[in-house]
Amino acid sequence: MPSIILPALAALALPAPQADDANLRVAAQRDAALDDDYAYAITEAITTELGPRLAGTAEEARARKWAVATLTKMGFSNVHDEPFPLRTWVRGTEKAMVVGANSQPLALTALGNSGATPEAGLEGEIVFFPTLDDLKEAPDGSLAGKIAFVSHAMTRTQDGSQYGYYGAVRRQGPAIAAAKGAAAILIRSVGTDSHRMPHAGSTVFPEGTAPIPAAALAIPDAEQLERLIGRGPVRVALTLTPRILGTQTSGNVIAEVPGRDPAAGIVVVACHLDSWDLGTGAIDDAAGCGIVAAAAKRIMDAGRPRRTIRILWAGSEEVGVFGGRAYFEAHKGDNHVLAAESDFGADRIWRLDTNFAPANKPLADRLAAALAPLGISAGREAARGGADVAALISAGVAGVDLQQDGTRYFDLHHTPDDTLDKVDPAQLRQNVAAWTAMLAIVADAPEPISATK
Repeated sequence: MPSIILPALAALALPAPQADDANLRVAAQRDAALDDDYAYAITEAITTELGPRLAGTAEEARARKWAVATLTKMGFSNVHDEPFPLRTWVRGTEKAMVVGANSQPLALTALGNSGATPEAGLEGEIVFFPTLDDLKEAPDGSLAGKIAFVSHAMTRTQDGSQYGYYGAVRRQGPAIAAAKGAAAILIRSVGTDSHRMPHAGSTVFPEGTAPIPAAALAIPDAEQLERLIGRGPVRVALTLTPRILGTQTSGNVIAEVPGRDPAAGIVVVACHLDSWDLGTGAIDDAAGCGIVAAAAKRIMDAGRPRRTIRILWAGSEEVGVFGGRAYFEAHKGDNHVLAAESDFGADRIWRLDTNFAPANKPLADRLAAALAPLGISAGREAARGGADVAALISAGVAGVDLQQDGTRYFDLHHTPDDTLDKVDPAQLRQNVAAWTAMLAIVADAPEPISATK
C-alpha cells in the first residue's frame, strides 16, 4: 500500500469504545445466555452421577474430585480442592410410632447433630408446645423423661423471609428442650409443603449440653400428632441411631477466570457443593453451582475480563457453613472487591440488591438497566450475600444479591423431594442470563467497587 495513504487511514481510525458499546455487549451476552445449556448439564451431572453429598462423607469427597475434573475440562484456571477437617455426623435408623389405642407410624428424619436413642429406642409421653416461645417458657426440669413436640408452623413467602424466624425451632429447639430435661424432641418440619416428606437440617447443641435425640416430622404427620394430642395424652416410641464418624475431610473447590488487571481485584461467585442426604440436592444447591459456573464460563469465552472471577464451590455449608468460614480464613487477605452467591433454588430471579457505596450508584444503575429486560427490579435492601460469602461481606466487601423466587423453595428444601425434576430449565436459563449480565458489568467495570460503610 502506498505510504501516502497511511496518514489518511490513521485519521479515519475508529474512536475508543463508548459506554453504549459496552451496554450492547452486555445485552448480547445476557440474551445469548437465555439459550444456555451449561447450567442444566452441570446440575444434571451432579444430581445423577454423584447423588446425595453429605458433608465429610466419601460421597462429598467424590463430588469434590468430580468438580475439579469438570471445572478443569470447562477451561477454568487454577482449579483445585482446598481441604479442611470436619467433625462428621451421619444418620442411622429413623422411626417413630404412636403407641396405644391410636397406634400408627410417623414419618420423620433426624436433625443434623441429633443425639441417639438406645438401639432399642425409647418411649415417652408427648408434651406439646405450639411455638418455640412456649417451649422456652416451660419450667426447668418439667420435661424430664418426656418427649417435647413443637409445632411452630412456617408460612410461604416469595423472599423466604419466614425461614429466619421459624427456622429457630430447628436450630435452637433441641438445645432448649435438652436444658429442660427432655428425653427427646420432635419438631414440625421447617417447610411449606403438604407431603409426607420430612425436612432435614442441622441443630446446635452448645458446648456442655449433651445432645438429645431430635427429629423433624413431615408436616402432615406433625398435624396428625396435633390432632391426636387434642384427643388426649399421646405416647410415642422413637428410634434414632445417628453417629459421629469423628474428624473427616471436607473441602472447597476453587476455579478462576484470570483477569487482565490484577490490581482491579477479585469477584467471587459462590454456591455449595454438599447437600443433605435425603434427596439429590438439585435445588440446594447443584443448580446454584451450575448457574455460577455457566455464567463465569460465558464471560471467559467472550474474552479476558478486567477483574479475576473466582468460582467457589463450597463444602460443608449445610452442616454449619464450614466451607465459607474456611474460605474466609484462607483468603481474607486477597483483594476481593465483590461477592455473590446462588443458593436459593433454580426459580427465576426477580430482584436485585446491592450494598454499594454511594460512589457506585452509576454501577448499580447499569446493573439495574441490564437486568430489567429479564423481569428483575432493583430492590431497596442491602445485599447480605449467601451463607458462604457472608463473612466477606461482613468484612466490608461489596455484594450483589440476585434474589430468586422462593415461593416453592421450602416445599422442597432439605427433603427427599429435592431432585432434578424440580428444576425448570427455562427459569434456570433466566438465572444464567442474569448472572452473566451481572458478571459482564462488574468484572469489567472501570471504576473501583466498594461497599457502603
